[in-house]
Amino acid sequence: MVVRTSSYAPPPQVGDAAKTAQRDWLRALDSIAPIAAEPQRLLLHVIEDLARASPGAPGLISSIESFTYGALAARANAYARWAIAQRIAESEIVCLMMPNQPEYLAVWLGLSAIGIVVALINTQLRGSSLAHCIDTAAPTHMIVAAEFSDRLQSSAASLKTRPRIWSHGASDAFERIDQAVAGFSGSALSASERRSVTIADRALLIYTSGTTGLPKAANVSHRRVLLWSFWFAGLINTGPRDRIYNCLPMYHSIGGIVATGAALVRGGSVLIRDKFSAQQFWDDIADGGCTIFQYIGELARYLVNAPPHPREREHLLRLACGNGLRGDVWEKFQARFAVPRILEFYASTEGNFSLYNVEGRVGAIGRVPSFLRHRFPLALVKFDEEGGAPVRGTDGLCVRCLSGEVGEALGRIRGGSSGVGSEFEGYSEAAQSEQKILCHVFEKGDAWYRTGDLMRVDESGFYYFVDRVGDTFR
Repeated sequence: MVVRTSSYAPPPQVGDAAKTAQRDWLRALDSIAPIAAEPQRLLLHVIEDLARASPGAPGLISSIESFTYGALAARANAYARWAIAQRIAESEIVCLMMPNQPEYLAVWLGLSAIGIVVALINTQLRGSSLAHCIDTAAPTHMIVAAEFSDRLQSSAASLKTRPRIWSHGASDAFERIDQAVAGFSGSALSASERRSVTIADRALLIYTSGTTGLPKAANVSHRRVLLWSFWFAGLINTGPRDRIYNCLPMYHSIGGIVATGAALVRGGSVLIRDKFSAQQFWDDIADGGCTIFQYIGELARYLVNAPPHPREREHLLRLACGNGLRGDVWEKFQARFAVPRILEFYASTEGNFSLYNVEGRVGAIGRVPSFLRHRFPLALVKFDEEGGAPVRGTDGLCVRCLSGEVGEALGRIRGGSSGVGSEFEGYSEAAQSEQKILCHVFEKGDAWYRTGDLMRVDESGFYYFVDRVGDTFR
């Protein structure tokens, strides 16, 4: 049990913050540098290497089950062999609908490592919305936790596709995948079992809401999985002694990849909870020895508004990392709970650029230092709210915003890049991808990704989120 009480230190002075930020940026860049040089090295292979070095090191921890690095690698390999036995081919899609737990990661790590695309289904969906997401993926197989079996059956009448359904846990309706997988070896795949999968191949489908209100399936390659994991590992400097607290949904990119991958690629561990509980939060953080908390802004607001907890300063947190933290909540959260540092960032699953507030400027979502502007091709353009589109001048090109002006954020698309940003992988449906691309923005023939987010930038280069375009919010 953790007994040391955290001591809160005020944010560093401007000069110190700038030096710290530069170190963080350079560390992140160094962290992702080897990815392109080893195109057949996937996230599972990184975990396997760590498992060989320290098989008993804790990896994923939950109240349901816990996996050491060795157990996680073995379980993922067993799922890969199960899929091979089922003759599930490369590029075929398997839907996964399970609550937050270590097994969840083992499933998609194993399947994606042999070229199968795993569609991560939102566990909150029901009826026609659930059927829509399954049909969008058009899977040949679906793995569903037993607790969601009834919900899936009630949506069956609306389904156009007919995947073979496997239940994880006891079910009267479907075959038991947990029992089937138990019969397969967890040793590393042999050369004959491995498939020619590279970082350019699609690994996941992650659903994101657009202005239509219907979930869209965003393509996520193995490259993006590795970039997200290693970039955040470098940016927040994770190591074997770090433990990330993750209560965000694992069917989303932050809870499912960033919060887990940032720890796992550096030998750290993840404490997984199925959902957030303000009452239980500080006991989990203290008892679990967590050093990093992955948040969304609403969670911080709930904690600030909650009654005092006897252990709210009895923790080892060194960092809270996330997005959507309002300035007024930020300062109250950091001071009340003695969290030494907050790293706010802006990103989206399908987006082709990100912003990081490494300096800790309260209320800002980040900035792009001059030496990284070529990697984060970002622009704000004036937006016509009535017309629902960016403003164009007499030359037919978009109009850049000045400092302090609100406009839509765009990210320039440069296909084939292996860097942090610029490549737009799009959605499973080509028409949806085309709707997010804006052409002839600043010159004839250029193409930019439309975020649908309105922002402003100050004279120091810090960006601030203002609103969403349309009828949804981020």
